[in-house]
Amino acid sequence: MMKGLKKWRLVTLLAALTIILSGCGEEYLSTLLPAGEVGQDQFNLLLLTTGIMILVMIVVFTIYFIALAKFRRKKFGDDHMPKDVEGSHKLELIWTAIPILLVIIMAVPTVYYTYKLGDVSAMEATDDEGNAENLVVNVTAKLYWWEFEYPEQGIVTAQELVVPTGERVYFNLISSDVKHSFWIPAIGGKLDTNVENVNKFYLTFDKESEGLEDGVFYGKCAELCGPSHALMDFKVKTLSPDDFDGWVAAMQETEGATASADSADAGEAAFAQSCIGCHAVSGVGTSGAAAPNLATYGDRNRVAGFLEHNEQNTIDWIKDPQKYKPGNLMPAFDSLSDEDLDAIADYLHGLKVEE
Repeated sequence: MMKGLKKWRLVTLLAALTIILSGCGEEYLSTLLPAGEVGQDQFNLLLLTTGIMILVMIVVFTIYFIALAKFRRKKFGDDHMPKDVEGSHKLELIWTAIPILLVIIMAVPTVYYTYKLGDVSAMEATDDEGNAENLVVNVTAKLYWWEFEYPEQGIVTAQELVVPTGERVYFNLISSDVKHSFWIPAIGGKLDTNVENVNKFYLTFDKESEGLEDGVFYGKCAELCGPSHALMDFKVKTLSPDDFDGWVAAMQETEGATASADSADAGEAAFAQSCIGCHAVSGVGTSGAAAPNLATYGDRNRVAGFLEHNEQNTIDWIKDPQKYKPGNLMPAFDSLSDEDLDAIADYLHGLKVEE
């Protein structure tokens, strides 16, 4: 009876694990489905080390079960003494050489890819006219949001990183408050964003995100940074080079855009009175803003990085941001009237540069 119960408990556990692990295969989030050169290189290393580990386990368990079956006590009797192999130079050489060989097999590609993926010398490369040959993005991590500046293009955005496919994109990573960690699981490994120094690396994006379930790749903060660490998400839109150039041009056309308190648009006027001191609505600028740039708010995939993108969630966020992201620095605007909140939400969702 007890054996039967244990058996069914094991079956139930395995079934539950199957359901849970099925969520690890989402293309927009999984490290096991790499969508870029860096992610593929790292995945290959994972396959190599996992294969070696499995090989070692097979050999060890095979030897164990052979010994268990071949040298059972009842087969030889209680008085049998096995052959003494103490001091066997052959055995000692074998079990010393094999681990060294396996470590070398893992070490060589690991060292190679460490230097390859850490090479950012091309970040500063320029053509004959002095223009940058590669796209560089300055990433600033803040409690609990992300700012993305494109210095050569003169534009800045927040919460959604937009990049072209088929080329290396170089990143300067820094934090404005505490340590965070920049990670796009499907594209490549994480790298810390520190307050005191800039970390640099590159990623490549091989697939356009439009065909994914949510139209974006998911990015995460991979370093415990406070009570809303798990909610410090960002999204990544990968576009063809031509579409990316079009997006950059559309962002540059927002230069000088602002909100006026005298506007006939009730939402713009209310925004100008309550929000413009922290939030910019022009995509042209530099990093260092106190709050996320909202020039592309209407194009975003999520509100605050994780809420469904609709006007009601925008209103709820404005009224009480601490309810959704404890510890964030945005004050509550619960004193605004329902009419003002509705108007601001409508205005924000109209801020778009994508067709």
